[in-house]
Amino acid sequence: MPFSNLRGWIKSQALERKYQRIIKDRFQQLPILQEIDHLREHRRYQDPKNLIPFGDKIYSQSDEDGIIREIFNRIGTTNKIFIEFGIGNGLENNSLALLFEDWQGLWIDASTKNIKKIRKYYDQIIENKQLQVVESFITRDNINKLISDKIKSQEVDLLSVDIDGNDYHVLNAITCVSPRVIVVEYNAKFSPPIMYCMDYDETHSWEKDDCFGVSLKFLEVKLEGYYLVGCNLSGANAFFVRKDLVGDRFLEPFTAEQHYEPPRYYLSGYFAGHPAAYSTLAKSFTMRAAEAF
Repeated sequence: MPFSNLRGWIKSQALERKYQRIIKDRFQQLPILQEIDHLREHRRYQDPKNLIPFGDKIYSQSDEDGIIREIFNRIGTTNKIFIEFGIGNGLENNSLALLFEDWQGLWIDASTKNIKKIRKYYDQIIENKQLQVVESFITRDNINKLISDKIKSQEVDLLSVDIDGNDYHVLNAITCVSPRVIVVEYNAKFSPPIMYCMDYDETHSWEKDDCFGVSLKFLEVKLEGYYLVGCNLSGANAFFVRKDLVGDRFLEPFTAEQHYEPPRYYLSGYFAGHPAAYSTLAKSFTMRAAEAF
């Protein structure tokens, strides 16, 4: 067999093995998807103002994408600007899907490896200022400068916070912007009415134990100017809307007791269609840019 044909055969075999692994993984995830469908049928989620039935995964870890979309369906958008910190490798977070709907925004992350990949594969949208990326370890002392250096608008539509530790302390320190919607991770181990918040530790690094973040009740009580309008089904993220925007659009009462979801972290990380790839966003942006001329 000629070398070129051999190389092609080896590549095809590698792709076939990758495909088979994907199929196997999806079959293993069937119980998770069935559990999600079963939970959504519960009567507590049947009120039309409840956000759980609108959950959908595009690039979020679980069903956050759909909940975020539904919140903005109800309150509308202004400038379609997002800020998200703790964005991982850029393929699984709460704002990536928004880039396909012509949002723009800022990502901040402390991982050099993650930021390097994002800058490499999302170079076009970074160059065109649709996405700004900052590499930095986030503290309550530097967060305002990190944001204000890149975002000049006082009001932004979305702020998403997930840093596995000092989430509330950093969020509470932000004064340079007024988000209309806040998505923040909560520590679902501490169910209502427990008021829990880890002490501020500037050098904190999560050890995958229960020493992180803040309880949902603490956020409900302490996050002034916002109402708790829901949580996602896996019990990872809470959704807050600025009080002047809530009206009668969301399920009351806006309490942790009403909206708390327990820690169902096993529901996270399932496939949404084919596996995520950096090239999807890059090539989509290239096509849209070409169509604009």
